[in-house]
Amino acid sequence: MKDFNINKLVRPNVAGLKPYSSARDEFKTQGAEMVFLDANENPNDNGLNRYPDPQQTSVKEKLSETRGVSPNNILLGNGSDEVLDLIFRAFCEPGKDNVITLPPTYGMYKVLSDINNIENREVLLNHDFEPDLTAIFKQITKDTKIIFLCSPNNPSGNSFEAEKIEMILEKFNGLVVIDEAYIDFSDSKSWIHRLEDFPNLIVTQTFSKAFGRAGIRLGVLYSSDEIIAILNKIKPPYNVNQLTQKESLKILFNLDSIKLQVAEIKNERTILSKQLLEVNFVSKIYRSDANFLLIEVDHANKRYDQFLEKGIVIRNRSNQPLCENCLRITIGTKEENKKLIKAFKELENE
Repeated sequence: MKDFNINKLVRPNVAGLKPYSSARDEFKTQGAEMVFLDANENPNDNGLNRYPDPQQTSVKEKLSETRGVSPNNILLGNGSDEVLDLIFRAFCEPGKDNVITLPPTYGMYKVLSDINNIENREVLLNHDFEPDLTAIFKQITKDTKIIFLCSPNNPSGNSFEAEKIEMILEKFNGLVVIDEAYIDFSDSKSWIHRLEDFPNLIVTQTFSKAFGRAGIRLGVLYSSDEIIAILNKIKPPYNVNQLTQKESLKILFNLDSIKLQVAEIKNERTILSKQLLEVNFVSKIYRSDANFLLIEVDHANKRYDQFLEKGIVIRNRSNQPLCENCLRITIGTKEENKKLIKAFKELENE
């Protein structure tokens, strides 16, 4: 992209901000011979009495090795929601700027827009759940700071066409955030390997989906050195706790088991898709690159209640644009999926 200058996008107060300097930022050397009396911690060793590494160095180094991205291009947060919120806070001036989102999509973009008092300009996806480029570019103003692309998309499950994403990156002189929470279930390549091509690109991922660690709340953001430096200025000093850092390292050193789980989920997704096509009240199953399926049924509200009565919780997405009478079903274990299909068959015969 020509003439892109990140300093023109950052909020003036953030640009001039002097970040908080924590005790562990000022002195990092570790060793048994050191006596730490600088951070007002409880001195009694229990394994957790010391503050965690504020930059999560070990996790970033292992993640760098795993994803093929420099540690300098990685920011970690307390779930993806925190890193998304940091983007709003660093680049969007409350009451003045706007962002563009593409419904149906992940609901937190709008929530974060509202929290930060940022106008959210919604541009519906087309009926194939793909970005409508003409409509998007019509909504861009001089105050548009960010375009959010969820790919693979939630709740539709599809990955957006690469050519459309590339056109947005090339023509939009603001930030493009690609939310890749479900990328490990897709055959599409991650956009993290295009960071050097697009200085306005931000990619977010998570440990909650393929890595199976929703409970540790760890979100990942990949971007240029300059963008990471800006976000580091405003992130809380110890935002990722020690237990989360330890657990994430265990996962990153045991990726073979994660790959097996992902392969099994993708296989179950294929099996479930075929079986659901045989159900008479299922009218459509959308192509999915995620760990869920979006399906269209005859009466979503009715079917949702019926599944609850059978002890199965799915997600009713019929209140979302373009999702009339649609249910979203997460791919479960083999046993759970068998129970699901059994319930579908029973409802079919009622």
